[in-house]
Amino acid sequence: MIYLVNIFSTLVALEFFYIMYLETFATESKETARVFNLSSEILADKNFQTLFKNQGIYNGLIGVGILYAVLFMPEMLLPIMIYIVLVALYGSLSSGNKNLVFKQSGLAMLTILLIMLEHL
Repeated sequence: MIYLVNIFSTLVALEFFYIMYLETFATESKETARVFNLSSEILADKNFQTLFKNQGIYNGLIGVGILYAVLFMPEMLLPIMIYIVLVALYGSLSSGNKNLVFKQSGLAMLTILLIMLEHL
C-alpha cells in the first residue's frame, strides 16, 4: 500500500508543478487561459501576472514539500493532503464553482483514502 501512497503523492506533486508552470512560466499561454478560464486580456495585465507568478511559486513549493515528505517524512503526507483539500474547498466555495474542489484536490482525496487504508 505504501507504494500506491507514494505514487499518488508524487502525482499530486506533479500536478502542483504543472500549476506552477502555468502560473509562473506560461502565464499568457492559451493553455493557462483554458485551465483557469481566464481571458487573454486578464493574463496580459502586468499586475495580475505578478500576483499569478507569486501564487505559482507557492504551488511549486507545495510540490517540493510533498516530494520531501514522500522521501523523508511520510507522516507529513496526510496533513499536506488535508491542507490541499481544504484550500480546494475554499476555492470552490469562494468561486461558486462546486466542481473545482474535485479538479483541484481529487488526487489528494484519493491519496488520503490510501493513507487511511494503509493504517487499518
